[in-house]
Amino acid sequence: MRTQVAIIGAGPSGLLLGQLLHKAGIDAIIIERQSPEYVLSRIRAGVLEQVTMDLLDEAGVGTRMHKEGLVHGGFDLLFKGQRHRIDMHELTGGKKVIVYGQTEVTHDLMDARKSAGLATIYEANNVSVHDFDTKKPRVRFEKDGVNHEIECDFIAGCDGFHGICRASVPEGAVTNYEKIYPFGWLGVLADVPPVSHELIYANTERGFALCSMRSKTRSRYYVQCPLSDKVEQWSDEAFWAELRLRLDPQARDQLITGPSIEKSIAPLRSFVAEPMRFGRMFLAGDAAHIVPPTGAKGLNLAATDVKYLSSALIEFYGEKSAAGIDTYSERCLRRIWKAERFSWWFTSLMHQFPESGSFGQKIQEAELDYLTHSRAASQSLAENYVGLPL
Repeated sequence: MRTQVAIIGAGPSGLLLGQLLHKAGIDAIIIERQSPEYVLSRIRAGVLEQVTMDLLDEAGVGTRMHKEGLVHGGFDLLFKGQRHRIDMHELTGGKKVIVYGQTEVTHDLMDARKSAGLATIYEANNVSVHDFDTKKPRVRFEKDGVNHEIECDFIAGCDGFHGICRASVPEGAVTNYEKIYPFGWLGVLADVPPVSHELIYANTERGFALCSMRSKTRSRYYVQCPLSDKVEQWSDEAFWAELRLRLDPQARDQLITGPSIEKSIAPLRSFVAEPMRFGRMFLAGDAAHIVPPTGAKGLNLAATDVKYLSSALIEFYGEKSAAGIDTYSERCLRRIWKAERFSWWFTSLMHQFPESGSFGQKIQEAELDYLTHSRAASQSLAENYVGLPL
């Protein structure tokens, strides 16, 4: 097989890259080790920045997002038993975010790719990348017991944190930066109306909580928990009881509970790999960086990587210029580290850290008090939350 760009990974970043390249007349094959059903079963966040919304529109898959997504102009910070609204729309000159689940984004991109008759190879085993330090990279894989090889001009590693692309880089050619947080998020998805029409981020002496949603009838809730906890320890009743203890009186009264349709514990980490280009192979999305979910930057950072990479490849084929390719890593990392800083700061502000104790809790409450009563501080939070400019 021969293609211009071989994309490893059929998550939202790989599918979005494939769609943008297709719109520009560039041929790409996507190789994915899981089944389509498995890819769609992964529950992820869904707060989209304006940059991501614009990219989905550019890819021609924004119709359902605009129809079904929930537009948010602000969110609440809850501390010391009271909520304080951060008015993003007013503080950023009219910017907003939209709540639209990552599963739905992936579904829309899958449907568009299928409608266009584009090649996506699912359930590919033993995927490997070769010769990406030459002008003739190759991808090998096994499908239904038969070995295949794809010759290409470029390889896009959109295969996630545990993917093969970054793992194939020679030792010493990449530097990894990582911080592991000493707690996780216990998340519950339930078909119940959200407790509030906007997100609530809660700082309490019992730990962090987040009230989010996927639609007007489906809610996503989280509570901070020890990494040693197991999902089996948490019945639905125990989860709802703990969430109530971390909410303000009004939210407690408005909270509607029901059986969980998904429950999981997610560890939190900050991670960046530098650089993101290795000859003719590029890393994008979770293959290159991970942020804590506080502030919802993961999917949006992946979309930004795809914007830079698609533009660079379109420039290469259309203008015979390697300028975008040569600056891809630098441009991505400049924005990535700003988002990493924001996610680290917001996580540090809202969660209980075992070593901080009661003194740390009081410092957090003092900073939150300042944050919600200073326009300059609130504006900085709002600007980072809606997404920094490209």
